[in-house]
Amino acid sequence: MALDETPRNTGMPTSFVELRRAAEGLLPLVESDSDEAETLYHQTDRVVAELRRNGLYSLLTPRALGGAELPYVEAMELVEMVARADGSAGWCMMVEGVMGASAGAFLPDDGARTIYPDGADVTMAGNGVPRGFARPVDGGYMIKGDWAYGSAIFHAEWIHSGCFVMDGDKMKMTDDGHPIVVLCHHPRDTIELKGNWDVLGLRGTGSYDYATVDDELFVPAGQCFMFDNPTQLRGGVQFDSGLVGMTSWGHTSWALGVGRRVLDELAGLARERADLFGRLCDSPTFKFSFADAEAKYRAARAFVYSAWTSLCESAARDEPANLEQLALIRLAMRHIHNEISEISTFAHRATRGASLRPSVLQRCYRDIHSGTQHLLLADEIVQECGRVLLGTTSDNAKWTVFGIDG
Repeated sequence: MALDETPRNTGMPTSFVELRRAAEGLLPLVESDSDEAETLYHQTDRVVAELRRNGLYSLLTPRALGGAELPYVEAMELVEMVARADGSAGWCMMVEGVMGASAGAFLPDDGARTIYPDGADVTMAGNGVPRGFARPVDGGYMIKGDWAYGSAIFHAEWIHSGCFVMDGDKMKMTDDGHPIVVLCHHPRDTIELKGNWDVLGLRGTGSYDYATVDDELFVPAGQCFMFDNPTQLRGGVQFDSGLVGMTSWGHTSWALGVGRRVLDELAGLARERADLFGRLCDSPTFKFSFADAEAKYRAARAFVYSAWTSLCESAARDEPANLEQLALIRLAMRHIHNEISEISTFAHRATRGASLRPSVLQRCYRDIHSGTQHLLLADEIVQECGRVLLGTTSDNAKWTVFGIDG
């Protein structure tokens, strides 16, 4: 019997207006707990509980499972808001959004029933970048491996792990010569955390490395879907772009919020701070450079929202995103990270030691230079965007998570 597609009423907010009001109301808690999260190396129980209760971890989860299934551009605004309050909280929120959207849209019905028995209020974390190995067996896969960067995994109930599909001792390959990767979902008690999240930035994300407890773990086929171009089983057409769209949405939303906070903190320090040379905000050189930084950030943000608005307008017409629209959201993702990296370095240098000591500005500087290390920001993906914009891809070209086939 197919999963009931009637939207579930779980009591959580699901409209954009309700979710925005909820997010605004939780910003003081997110900010007040940010130092404790840094000390714990993961989010506080209070923040996780409130974000869950208010539906902010299920912004994109399909309505059929009780989620909000917001258009990407609306969900982006909410993650941007929380990431401005605290980069680590915003990062975990976007991770939950990506995991909820992907598992909700692509898992077969039996897996969706297992993982979402009571609706969308489910926490999921892990790493989809393949670091494990999956051996096909009757009814599913036997998996094993060690994964890095399991963001938000401390509070996860389910784990999402990328695995190379094996054929004996060799990886199975596509016709184009790329490894076949499967995403496997398994309960939290099947893994052990390495407890090694001692890092420069994004400390409050609890992005621990992890491994399966047993030498091999059986994962039913219903709790798995393919990494590239998975079959969509529920949700709107915006999910047709698979993990390409979902992950681009997540990292872009996060960067917008943290970049905005850097500029706001810098402006406040410039008005208050004075040294032998006077107030920073009175310096002609600083005023010029600050205005230039604002222009770069606002231009990058406008590019982001232009690219995502175009994609969402297509989805509203029930049209999947085309190759160029996906290239533009991926290019906008890299571009906003480039700009906030440059802006945070400018802020760090301009404040003459203010960010050497613990402060919001220091945390933003560290978070930004951690967020820019993600594999999805690789030069190789930007090169693929260039191929699309140059018109040198084939007529049947398709985006994959790390490039283009065709």
